[in-house]
Amino acid sequence: MAIRKIISGGQTGADRAALDWAIENQIPHGGFCPMGRLAEDGPIPTSYALLETKTDKYPERTKLNVETSDATLVIVGDSKLTGGSKLTVTHAEKRQKPVLVVFAAGAEQPTDLQIDEVRTWLEDREPLALNVAGSRASTSPNVHAFTKALLGAVIS
Repeated sequence: MAIRKIISGGQTGADRAALDWAIENQIPHGGFCPMGRLAEDGPIPTSYALLETKTDKYPERTKLNVETSDATLVIVGDSKLTGGSKLTVTHAEKRQKPVLVVFAAGAEQPTDLQIDEVRTWLEDREPLALNVAGSRASTSPNVHAFTKALLGAVIS
């Protein structure tokens, strides 16, 4: 697989897991975060190579991350698409960018079926820059572990 960069917004949960996974696996990472490096747990650490948007509103960074990537993987911690995850999907569809939603349903580990689905989706699209978005840690405590496990299983 030819993924050369992981893009994410730096929020706790799926976003932060994707960035952590990229750093741990020496894959370049980046993306946009709100002005002030805003996240639910305080300012996003500067160890994450993120660019601040011109506003502290989350939708701006969400849209920029979709637009600057080749495809977007949205990992939802439960079984319903809401808030920023829903905006991510809507904006990707509006921009005619590939988008795939995976519902973790509270699990810490992806199923073989989920791994196969994501791997096939990535192989069919061959994104160089993959945007990873999804649920926050406060609403989906297991989404960080799930996201890291899923990325580890599908990106070699």
